[in-house]
Amino acid sequence: MSKTWQMAIIIGLVLLLTACGSSGSSGSATETYNTDVQQVSDLSGTVRVALAGWQLENGMDAVTGQETTGFNQYVEDTFKKMYPNITLEVTQVPWENAQAKQRALLMSGDVDVLYTGGAFASQYYNEGLLRNIDDLIKQDKDFDPSIYLQGIWNNSYSTRSPDGNNQYGIPAVLGKRVTIYDKQLFDEWGIEPLSEVPTPEEILEKAKKMTGTNPKTGEQNYGLYFAGNSLNQATLVALSYYFGEKGGEGTLDKPADIQWELNTPGMVKAVQWLGEAAKLAPPAFVNGNGAENFGLDNNNVGMVLDNSGTTIMSEYRANKDDALLQRYIPVMNMGTDGTGWVAVDPIIMAKKAENPEAAWAVMKFLASYDTQKWAYLNFDMTPTLTNADFVEDNNGFIKHAMKMAEISKPTLMDEADPFYNSEIVPAVNGYISEVANGGSPDVQALLDRLQSRAEQWSASQK
Repeated sequence: MSKTWQMAIIIGLVLLLTACGSSGSSGSATETYNTDVQQVSDLSGTVRVALAGWQLENGMDAVTGQETTGFNQYVEDTFKKMYPNITLEVTQVPWENAQAKQRALLMSGDVDVLYTGGAFASQYYNEGLLRNIDDLIKQDKDFDPSIYLQGIWNNSYSTRSPDGNNQYGIPAVLGKRVTIYDKQLFDEWGIEPLSEVPTPEEILEKAKKMTGTNPKTGEQNYGLYFAGNSLNQATLVALSYYFGEKGGEGTLDKPADIQWELNTPGMVKAVQWLGEAAKLAPPAFVNGNGAENFGLDNNNVGMVLDNSGTTIMSEYRANKDDALLQRYIPVMNMGTDGTGWVAVDPIIMAKKAENPEAAWAVMKFLASYDTQKWAYLNFDMTPTLTNADFVEDNNGFIKHAMKMAEISKPTLMDEADPFYNSEIVPAVNGYISEVANGGSPDVQALLDRLQSRAEQWSASQK
């Protein structure tokens, strides 16, 4: 899952754009949403909503100093005018225990609509806890699926059933995971900039040249950074795309029938690449640290994989100086044509929803253009829209992430796959740590073990 709401709250990233006047009765940041809305329906009822990580109350961004409009105020100024007869009972669920809390609410029948992580949503669906929304879409002539990026609308496990036949969610927030390089460091080392669609070979070659003592500053530099303890090992996903590996054949709704392909030559190359990259990263990368200065003036890392650019955009919004935007350049991911892992957090409906029609109205509102605009301008959430015209022209991080979302198709190498999360990621992270600490683990043996475990896991699902 993207967990971008959590990051926005923790870092305090909030736009922007215009001033600190009033967009509604709250006196919060202007132009983040339209309060001049009319009633659109006389639907009535109570809809119970559980939001993972959303900020409910008004606040202030710690970096920009601008006021932020929380969800409660936004609803007061918009939704209550549009649907005056629908009562929202909203629960904010911290990301730390969102999966367990939301699953409990679904199982007990105490929730109707949820915002959650993409992997959580796919698991809830496979457990039979969510409602398909195809019938609601079909009967709603005003709902237009084409407003969403079609690459994720048609393909994401976070919103669509594993067999691709049913829609159960609406994409609300997109993860930002692009490759970003420091042009200043590249220039100091005399290295050509990264290609718009860099290959793993290009990244590794240039990272090797930049690891060592900077010829201009005399400081220690590292060629690249990626999270060695990643919960979803997004770098491995991109590499699997590049080397043409899907992890196997089959669908997640029929795990017993999956024909696993985890110990193939392509998978060996992907994992070996991670081992080579591990030697070029700051030592603390094995714990998810070591790139704290990336995006700032005193950076010492040439490029970062699967990065959001959030820190860089936040600094720009705080001081309106585009020097860092000129220095840190986003490009596409390492997969074929720039593909990579795309996180999508959806709006979903409980199987036991008490009032599906009213719940559907709430779902549409939470994933609408207007709500995504509010979410972006207040909390820097990445939109899932085909036409997100409220995103700044110089925000290449989001633009690249959205391009990637249009072309990336999930495979079994995805966090929605329980075996991938529970077995493959820990094993690969262990391999990365061992290499970083001077070891030379046997990649083929590692993948052979994973292949055997995967086959046993599928057999246990019958």
